[in-house]
Amino acid sequence: MKLAKYIFAGAMLLTAPAMADELKMATIAPGTTTYRTTATFATIINQNQDDFSIILDATGAAPKHMMELAQGKLDIAVSSPVMFDFMKNQKGMFEKISSAPELSNNLRLLMWFPYGQNHIVVSADSDIKTLEDIRGKKVFLGPPGGGAWTASYDWLKAASGLDLHNGDYEDFKGSWASGMQAFQDGQVDVYIAGAVAPAPSIEQLAVTKKIRLLGLSKEEWDANTAAHEFIEANMGRDLGVIRMGIYNDNVEIAHDIYALSNRLGMVLPTDMDEDLAYRITKTYWDNVDAVAETSPWLKDITLEYAVAEGGIKLHPGALRYYEERGVAIPEGSR
Repeated sequence: MKLAKYIFAGAMLLTAPAMADELKMATIAPGTTTYRTTATFATIINQNQDDFSIILDATGAAPKHMMELAQGKLDIAVSSPVMFDFMKNQKGMFEKISSAPELSNNLRLLMWFPYGQNHIVVSADSDIKTLEDIRGKKVFLGPPGGGAWTASYDWLKAASGLDLHNGDYEDFKGSWASGMQAFQDGQVDVYIAGAVAPAPSIEQLAVTKKIRLLGLSKEEWDANTAAHEFIEANMGRDLGVIRMGIYNDNVEIAHDIYALSNRLGMVLPTDMDEDLAYRITKTYWDNVDAVAETSPWLKDITLEYAVAEGGIKLHPGALRYYEERGVAIPEGSR
């Protein structure tokens, strides 16, 4: 069995000793749920077969990775139902890319996984105790142009009525690393990131100072028509709950927080060999349970979740594996 190694050389790469084929996979920065999930995925693949290896590059943003995958420059990348819809219909971050709709035909799904609940973080010693208190503050929504930025902007608007474009708050433009550092240094008042609770990235923020998580209570969620409509109208946007007590005492939570929970997916090129796509899918699912014993967050990634409708059809190789497992495949995923 070949063991995965971590190599640091500018970009963080997850690789393994030379094998017959190397597959290039792109993800986003370390410290995120996306990185944790994709790095674990690559490790499982690399440790449980010897015919190919996955090289994981954790630089850049997901929309750029989607374009590179569609152009044949990558073998696996991360997408979401919203980003795929934007690409297919030349909207949002793809608005100025005329080739985006045609290139979207080159993407097929391997599996969906939960990105996690939308964590809205402030310092515990600040005067920001409700979503309305964010008005006039400096906010890190995520890297500009990325899917996380769009999700944070949309959810904050739906949940609180606050709108960046109306000048209700100020947007801090930066990467995940610079956004986190700016929050720790006090240059940013509000840091927003999706993560499966309890998230190491959130716990890291609470190492040097106490933090507070904001969001809708159960009663506020029940009464918030705009938030309900937002969840119902957007494929891949689900409701998640951050429970009181899930974090240590350095993370202040006044009540269970009803929050946006986003769906992400690992996608393949349409023209990837069917047998290769099948083997990748099979290797992951046949070996993930052993890893889940020590990584309980993996239990949120189920076969049923993996094949849910999200606008992107399953790659024929992945579809073959799920059908062999007897998973009910929604028509929109075929």
